[in-house]
Amino acid sequence: VTCFVRTAEPLEYHRSFLKENCRPDGRELGEFRPTTLNIGSINTAEGSALVKIGNTTVICGIKAELALPSSDAPDKGYIVPNVDLPPLCSSRFRPGPPGEQAQTASQFIADVIDSSNIIKKEDLCIEKSKLCWVLYCDIMCLDYDGNLLDACIITLLAALKNAQLPKVTINKETDLAEVELQHKRHLQIRCHPVASSFAVFDDTVIIVDPTAEEESLCRALLTAVTDEDDQLCALHKPGGISLSAEKLQDCISRAVTRNRYPFSTTKCQF
Repeated sequence: VTCFVRTAEPLEYHRSFLKENCRPDGRELGEFRPTTLNIGSINTAEGSALVKIGNTTVICGIKAELALPSSDAPDKGYIVPNVDLPPLCSSRFRPGPPGEQAQTASQFIADVIDSSNIIKKEDLCIEKSKLCWVLYCDIMCLDYDGNLLDACIITLLAALKNAQLPKVTINKETDLAEVELQHKRHLQIRCHPVASSFAVFDDTVIIVDPTAEEESLCRALLTAVTDEDDQLCALHKPGGISLSAEKLQDCISRAVTRNRYPFSTTKCQF
C-alpha cells in the first residue's frame, strides 16, 4: 500500500511525513545528509576531489594550461568551470549537448567563483600581457539524487585546494615559457564558500538538502552560498513561488550555520 501511495500520489505521500516534521528517508526537516570527501582522486589532473552528499556523488578535476591574457584584463588568468550531467548519473538526463540544468549549474559556479573571490585571478598571471594560467574546472556528476549545487561547490573548493601548479618563467632571450615541473606550488585560496540548498513545500514548510524526489515535488528551490566570515556570496532561486523576507533570512541564517560544519550532518531547526 505504501509503495502504491508513493507512486500514485507522491506529493501526498511526502506531506504525510512533513506533517510529522520528518521525511521519508528518516531525516528531520532541517537535517543534512552525511557528507564525505575524498581528495586527489584523479592522478592525471593538477588537483581533484570527489564528494558524496547522501547518494549524490560529484567529482571535480582541475586541468591547467598556459595562455595569453585577455587585452581587457592583461594581469589576470582564467577560471573556467563546466558541470556535466551525463546519462549515467540519472535517467532524467539524455546524451548530447549540455542541458539546461547543466548550463545553469556551470553559470552558477562561475558566478560564485567571481563573487566570492576564491582565487584572485591576478594570482594566475605569470607575466602581464604575456602569459597566464587557465584553470579548467571540470565537474561531473556520477550519481544524481538532488542538491547538485552544494556538492559542486564542495568538490570545486576541495579540488582547488588540492591543485598544484609548476613554476613558470619567461626566458628573456627567447621569450619562451620555461616550465619547472620539479617546483610546484599550491594555489592561494582566499575564501571558503559553502552552498546550502533548500526546498519549499506548501508555501511554508522548508526542508534542507533536498533529494531528487523532493526537488521534483517542491514549489521552489533556493541555494545560498556563504563564506567563513558569514558573508553572503551568492543567492540562486530558479523560479517557483516567492519567499517572504523572513523566510529568506531564515534560509541565509541556516546557510551560515552550514558553513561551519560542511562535512557533517548539520541539523538546522526551523
